[in-house]
Amino acid sequence: MAKPLLVVLAAFLASSLLPRPAAFGVAPGAPGGGGAGFGNWIAMNQQSYATNVALYAMKAAGDGAKALDANLTAAEEKKVSYVVDPSGGGDYATIKAALDDIAAGNTKRVVLNLKPGVVYREKLFLNSSKPFVTFLSDPSSPATIVWNDTAATTGEDGKPLGTVGSTSVAVESDYFVARGVVFKNDAPLAKPGAKGGQAVALRVFGTKAAFFNCTIDGGQDTLYDHKGLHYFKDCTIRGSVDFIFGFGRSFYEGCRIESVVKEVAVLTAQQRTKSIEGAIDSGFSFKNCSIGGVKGGQIYLGRAWGDSSRVVYAYTEMGEEVVPIGWDGWNVAKPESSGIYYGEFKCSGPGADAKKKKRVGWALDLTEAQAKPFVGTHYIFGDSWIQEPPPSTSGSSAGGGKAAGAKKLKQQAEQGAEAPAAEADTATTATKDAKAGKTSAGTTKDAKAEKTSAAATKDAEEETSTSAATKGTKEAEETPAATKE
Repeated sequence: MAKPLLVVLAAFLASSLLPRPAAFGVAPGAPGGGGAGFGNWIAMNQQSYATNVALYAMKAAGDGAKALDANLTAAEEKKVSYVVDPSGGGDYATIKAALDDIAAGNTKRVVLNLKPGVVYREKLFLNSSKPFVTFLSDPSSPATIVWNDTAATTGEDGKPLGTVGSTSVAVESDYFVARGVVFKNDAPLAKPGAKGGQAVALRVFGTKAAFFNCTIDGGQDTLYDHKGLHYFKDCTIRGSVDFIFGFGRSFYEGCRIESVVKEVAVLTAQQRTKSIEGAIDSGFSFKNCSIGGVKGGQIYLGRAWGDSSRVVYAYTEMGEEVVPIGWDGWNVAKPESSGIYYGEFKCSGPGADAKKKKRVGWALDLTEAQAKPFVGTHYIFGDSWIQEPPPSTSGSSAGGGKAAGAKKLKQQAEQGAEAPAAEADTATTATKDAKAGKTSAGTTKDAKAEKTSAAATKDAEEETSTSAATKGTKEAEETPAATKE
């Protein structure tokens, strides 16, 4: 049952006024208060970076230039493009129709040019058997893909869809790219204390996914950065509670992060826990970003979904809405010794108070050595797979009309790949294929086995964030960070 709003606010204010435990003031590595353990955890992060640099150097050794992985290189050499135009002037009228025609086991880069300024009201599910897909539009007049389900929406089976099922666009395939596209969930904003208000605009479960000049727009749980290596460049992400959340290993560069509510907002809920194999390899890193929101609102930089949650902000401008303490431990009883890694490095703006010692004592004002693992695309092994796509060619049909487009895509199935099954992108199928309904802050394991692409075998050293880790689940938590159950 949802808590009454007055109770929620009272609890939040009371929590904010409580004195910090003495252990929080202990410097990392100092005797007592679990500081030594925390210092060791920091050292592990730096050691992990050094190890991964060595592995990456082995793969890229040779001419010293960027070395794309073999699967991606082969796919780019066989690139095909199609236009999706609802007015009938392209190869397909809907994005779903174009995705349905991509062969299972696809090995070609398939570029879907979306018409600038056009709104595609579609709910999409791109399954793991169809890698190398690109959504391309014009950043100055972006195409919009929008749907309006919430976790409380009733599915075809008569049950609530849950958080995963609420997603407007779900990407479970690898090597996905988007440029100049708005991913949106336009369901009404959930009221404080309401249940089932999660409304995911974009969920990314595949690895090596990149987004350029995109907008991810919603309210609670806007971006499910679920799992894998992900890159967000010059994007805008809007939401209210936990609006960037998940188990991904992701790098956000030059992005604008905005709260859309005057109530308390929480930017991140990164779910890393010691109970998941490879936990040290996941986390969110933000560089050269800006944070702001509705004037008078309050913004938390993040809260710990898992006991080892990791988020770092570097060279980021923080607006006055960012609360002085910055972070929240959620249900982690002793965040100073749990393995949580929250850090800031050379941030600016009225909300950047790390050096004023107003942050929680278990958040770090990082040194240059501590920040180094997080402040470049090396954090996500980006030199081997990040490629910004060229401008959209959606002004004219690139595939020769709908019939020709369908024929070309279906020929892929006849040339070695099995015929594609009908794409399951309804709310019911999305829930069946990616069932992971969020339960309260505990990190219970999801029963869904990791789905991998037949065409994109992963190298272990590059796939650190997508190891056979079980996905945690997280309940509908929609109240301010200090009052979460």
